[in-house]
Amino acid sequence: MKVNRFSYLFKEGLKSIFTHGFMSFASVTIIVACLIIMGSFSLLAVNVDSIISTLEQENEILAFVDETLSDTETMDIRARLEAIPNVSSVQFINRDDAWTSFVSQYDDPDMFSDIDGSVLRHRYVVYLDDLSLMETTAEAIKDTRGIADVNAHLEISQGFIMVRNIVSVISLIFIIILFIVSTFIMANTIKLATFNRKEEIAIMKMVGAGNSFIRAPFVVEGIVLGMLGGGIAFFIEWGVYSLVCGKVMSGLIGNFVTVIPFEFLMWPVLLVFMVVGLIVGVFGSNIAIRNYLKV
Repeated sequence: MKVNRFSYLFKEGLKSIFTHGFMSFASVTIIVACLIIMGSFSLLAVNVDSIISTLEQENEILAFVDETLSDTETMDIRARLEAIPNVSSVQFINRDDAWTSFVSQYDDPDMFSDIDGSVLRHRYVVYLDDLSLMETTAEAIKDTRGIADVNAHLEISQGFIMVRNIVSVISLIFIIILFIVSTFIMANTIKLATFNRKEEIAIMKMVGAGNSFIRAPFVVEGIVLGMLGGGIAFFIEWGVYSLVCGKVMSGLIGNFVTVIPFEFLMWPVLLVFMVVGLIVGVFGSNIAIRNYLKV
């Protein structure tokens, strides 16, 4: 395509945006709103997944050793535990260290002066790769030769997994719905422009203009509106996310969870917003113009 031809089509697309200023503004506003909602749910899902991944690194299963085993037999259990699928690492804690840790939790250690570490058992702390497989892993650990009992917080792990699944499903549903809504609004905006120019389009068809030539200005209009909406949505999302993160980290919940800084997410978010805006613009413009090309 020649430069002057491209320039003509681009100018026609931009002119149409300003000709229907209110509808163009409405389209950009809808795209911005949809992208912010989609982005917020997606960022929530990313943070929930990050929190659960952190918990997977910190979460542990206590495997208590059979008291009848010798020290050598006790140490041999480590290799069997490390061979279990979903086990990332294993740490041995003898009864004396476990007793010291237990007593240190109380302000008055003298209350345990008549008791020593012999009342406890040697144990292994088992760390997991995937929190969702805790129940299966706990069963495998319990069946390991030399392990007498297992302590695993299954209810907590299942609760976190359920939260992650719910957030992921809701995010996906919102993304699909809002994408359809954005495309529909974009199509209606461009359809208004094509309606006012339907006679011009018919004449262009009659004199032999190709569909791609007729479609190009409307595609340009859709792309500009979509990417403009994506850019505006990105900066608003940046501000909202930073504000919410500041509130969360300064509050009580900040002592228990860590929110991913936007600086680590900004480039993927910007790329997704611009690509979604581009796709919505292209789809919307093609939906709007296709009926007028059947002349």
